[in-house]
Amino acid sequence: MRAIQYILSLCIWLALLSPVQAEPMDRDMLADLIMPPFSLGEPLNDKGVYSLLNSGGAEAGYVFETEPLAPLPGFSGAAINVLVTLDLEGKFLDVRLIEHNEPIFVSGLGQAPFHKFFEQYPGLSISSSIVVGTPYGGGDTGSSLVYLDGVTKATASVRIAHESVMGAALAVAREKMQGLAAGPPAHPNPDIDESLSWDDLIAQGLVTHKIVTNAEIDAAFADTLWEDDDPEAKDEPDAPYLDLWIVDLGPKSIARAALSKDGFAELSEFLAISPDDEPILLIETARHGLVSPDFVRNTAPNWLSAEQNGLPIALRDSDLFVDLASEVPDGTALILRTDRRLGFDPATAWTLNVSAIRKHGIFRPEVGSINLAVEHSTNERFFVRPVQPKPVPPWVEALRNRQTDMVILAVFLTALTALVLFAQNKLADSKIFTPIRLTILAVVTGFIGWWGQGQLSIVTVLGVIRTSFEGGNFTFLAYDPFSLLIWAFAILGFVLWGRGLFCGWLCPFGALQEFTHHIGRLLRMPKIEPSARWDARLKNLKYVLLAGLVATVFVSPDSVDTVAEVEPFKTAITTFFIREWYYVAYAAFWLLSGMVLFKGFCRYVCPLGAVMAIGGLIRGRDWIARREECGSPCQLCKMKCNYGSIKKTGEIAYSECFGCLDCVSIHNDEQRCVPLILAARQTQRSPQNREAAE
Repeated sequence: MRAIQYILSLCIWLALLSPVQAEPMDRDMLADLIMPPFSLGEPLNDKGVYSLLNSGGAEAGYVFETEPLAPLPGFSGAAINVLVTLDLEGKFLDVRLIEHNEPIFVSGLGQAPFHKFFEQYPGLSISSSIVVGTPYGGGDTGSSLVYLDGVTKATASVRIAHESVMGAALAVAREKMQGLAAGPPAHPNPDIDESLSWDDLIAQGLVTHKIVTNAEIDAAFADTLWEDDDPEAKDEPDAPYLDLWIVDLGPKSIARAALSKDGFAELSEFLAISPDDEPILLIETARHGLVSPDFVRNTAPNWLSAEQNGLPIALRDSDLFVDLASEVPDGTALILRTDRRLGFDPATAWTLNVSAIRKHGIFRPEVGSINLAVEHSTNERFFVRPVQPKPVPPWVEALRNRQTDMVILAVFLTALTALVLFAQNKLADSKIFTPIRLTILAVVTGFIGWWGQGQLSIVTVLGVIRTSFEGGNFTFLAYDPFSLLIWAFAILGFVLWGRGLFCGWLCPFGALQEFTHHIGRLLRMPKIEPSARWDARLKNLKYVLLAGLVATVFVSPDSVDTVAEVEPFKTAITTFFIREWYYVAYAAFWLLSGMVLFKGFCRYVCPLGAVMAIGGLIRGRDWIARREECGSPCQLCKMKCNYGSIKKTGEIAYSECFGCLDCVSIHNDEQRCVPLILAARQTQRSPQNREAAE
């Protein structure tokens, strides 16, 4: 048996092989998933990123899968693949689950809650700080963090899914959406109120002045169809074609210097109604005129556009009466507005594009356009940038959400470990040992199992193997800190007791089986116990099952969740028996069988128990005391051991020992331990004792 354990241990660690890269979905399959009126455009790279087209065939965003870009492993070891559709401003248009192998959804809670989780993304922006959970401390804290509702019993899985979505979306944004706002834009600081004049604005660079001469425009149209279509430019080559002034009126110090008293008052009223708009003053004193004859107030000017960091900025006429200060140049003046919520950052340089238009022909003239780019920036001292709270790492958020549970669990595990380590004999010798043990197991079942969802599972082990095989990282383990803490104590137990700490004291399903055993004894039901030969054979079954599960990871990884159902843990602990009838019947079989066959699943079938036994090979001590007489002539401990973990020689088979302490209580009891009874009788029969008695 020990050889089998070593071979399995070697097989598990040989899983550290070369990584396997995820392949993007076939284009035709992807196209079928795009919701009208959008359609799939051309591929943009070799990682499955496509352009998104609107109904008119223009680019409207990006389409991609998360697995090739952010292949974070879930608890099965496989990545959660999600289809994401973003618009050009980084807003989610559609987020849809494509493929996953998360055990809790595959055959536990069902697929519907997982699909519903992704319905929360449309309308949110990748620039927002989005986290899964609830505000720390509960309630509305006024934070700019955006909270997504998790899924009860599957918070770790949805956290992994969320990180996959955000990781992939940000990867696309960095490559395809340069300059996308990474946080909230700056807005005018109401506390800054300087006394400035128009000359001060010019001197401090707060006004951008751009002159383009007729000769420069002629040169731009040279060798085109429209080179001779502006006689005025040829008649006065040195005269200005465009004489443009740009001023950001958001800061009140600047607005007061550029506008008259009445103009400033009207602007202030406008900003009180539209506080998210940034007003931009344009003054043009030459012949360009800024807008076409067809321009309609309160619309976007067709000769003007803007961009910032490679992304377009939506400009619109504010429909305000422009009454300028006396020192300001007189000309065509407009106050345009742009919404800071759409990504415009007034404290960052941006570019105004002015179209120079010429027409050729009379009846159906052909229109030619030259773009005149003018960059403007306003000193940052006039603005304040909201401090965007950065989401803490997901594992920290998960830890915070379960802070109380984690504290209680840590205290419980520490106390239990200390009790078994330092007070083992006192505990075993206690007259109320059985009630104490059953109370501890009740806490394990109720708090660790049903409440805390801390039932460890072979699924985690297989997920680690698959992640190692595919070259992923193991951060998914931190998404469930409650279970991770139990794993930590179970591994500590390997050194101190072998498998005994977890299998004997911390497994909720094992505790349920022990309860049914006691119920069977109260009902005086017959006790079935295989022969020593069959007991030994059956104990090897769990290693065979473990080997099959590990092989499935490599041969048919998508079937891991199905074969892992050999564990009834999900049915009995995770879903409270609310599943399909055959899963419930399977779990009930093992629990009811415990009334006549002591913990049959744990002893013979449990693949996690096999892993624990392999881990127990690093045990550093033989912690159960033995005497020379143990085994010969005394066989009492062996006969009383329900686990069959004591050999005929009296030695403890620690790979099968669950640390129940029954043999320890016998070993210390002068009324039950045969060597102690014989020694006492020998003492009473000694000549000295007989003389003393006489």
